[in-house]
Amino acid sequence: MTAPDPITLITDLPDEEEAGCLAELAAAMPGERIVPLRAARPDERARCTIAIVARPDPAALTALPRLAWVQSLWAGVEQLVARLPDGKPPVVRLVDPELTRTMAEAVLAWTYYLQRDMPAYLAQQRSCVWQQRPYRKPADTTVGIVGLGTLGSRAAERLIDAGFRVTGWSRMPKTLRGVATCHGEDGLAQLLGASDIVVCLVPLTHGTRGLLDARRLAVMKPGAALVNFARGPVVVAADLLCALDDGRLSHAVLDVFDVEPLPGNSPFWQHPSVTVLPHVSAPTDLRSAAAVVARNVAAYRATGRIPDGIDFSRGY
Repeated sequence: MTAPDPITLITDLPDEEEAGCLAELAAAMPGERIVPLRAARPDERARCTIAIVARPDPAALTALPRLAWVQSLWAGVEQLVARLPDGKPPVVRLVDPELTRTMAEAVLAWTYYLQRDMPAYLAQQRSCVWQQRPYRKPADTTVGIVGLGTLGSRAAERLIDAGFRVTGWSRMPKTLRGVATCHGEDGLAQLLGASDIVVCLVPLTHGTRGLLDARRLAVMKPGAALVNFARGPVVVAADLLCALDDGRLSHAVLDVFDVEPLPGNSPFWQHPSVTVLPHVSAPTDLRSAAAVVARNVAAYRATGRIPDGIDFSRGY
């Protein structure tokens, strides 16, 4: 039997992390030869039709002249979209049930953090203040989810199961069990004005960059809190800081930023109304991701059909 063409792995990860990716992928696909780009021979590069990538330099793809499609190990693909404007080669985003579960878990955890006034209790601890705050039930708390894709829909389910009132916004009309859904500019304003906690889960596209700016942040319910688990540029950082400084918003939980790692001179680090997280809301589970990739590769080898890719016109 003729061995299949090699698969190229392209990442900008530290050597140890890339080796871990390679080991999990190899274990999930024992019949495939997976080679890091820098170690691939000229003939292997010439024959490669599949690339598996994790935060790659898109220019590296030009080293693979027969490349038929790209499988991302991350859910976010905005860098590839920006640098491959003609939509070629097709890019397949990671759709991993484990990543979806982890994100929904994070949304629920940090919603509880805000619903139970944990930022205020932390401030009281630092000031040696012993004071109980009024309890607010989940049923009395409206959580607005901006983005009702795979991640947002699953997060909504977890929140509903926990007893929260949930409203959700999407670009186009969508119906979800137990969720008061809305869409369009008017729908976004409606969600922002009604929500005690706003959770941002939209992909970064030309249409969502700067989505939550000064104008839209001003529409938010006074004293509301914001959770950004999407991408940093979806929220205008300077405008968010102004809203927090003015007291219009009570707190922001931020896991994503315009520049990562977050620079040491960023005002977010020391701001009393900000919780900074180091992009940990939904880390890729390598074993689970490798299994998803293996299924995609096996289907392609069997049928020649490239898995459904992102829509470059939409950006996801």
